[in-house]
Amino acid sequence: MPQPIPYLAFDGNCADAMRFYAKVLNGKLDMLTFGQSPMSAQTPKDALNRIMHARLALEGNGSLYAGDCPPGMPFHGIHGVSITLNYDAVGTAEHVFNALADGGKVTMAFGPTFWAKRFGMVTDKFGCPWIINGEMIDVQMQS
Repeated sequence: MPQPIPYLAFDGNCADAMRFYAKVLNGKLDMLTFGQSPMSAQTPKDALNRIMHARLALEGNGSLYAGDCPPGMPFHGIHGVSITLNYDAVGTAEHVFNALADGGKVTMAFGPTFWAKRFGMVTDKFGCPWIINGEMIDVQMQS
């Protein structure tokens, strides 16, 4: 079964955001600008350096995709979704949480909860909301 892959939209700062995520999440980043694409001849000159597609490969076969809004398309920000990361170790989760919080806004402090030893919510400096869990706890749920 295919794995869902988050695809984030940015407004000219995709390269900066994805480089930040690659550093924080220890991933391998590949990016393609509009100017490098087969669409370059149809792209306005001021948009040639915008990111058409970025792919961040994460440990465990996870991925995060992103791109800048195409020229002429309105940008409405990232809303209505959060990217959730579950870590086996609280220390690793806290490190990632703190790195994402640097320059961003903590919306729920990193602390204990009933489904994980530690959990927190943050919107990073690029406007992306994150939920970070450290050491999940088995919770009985109904189906």
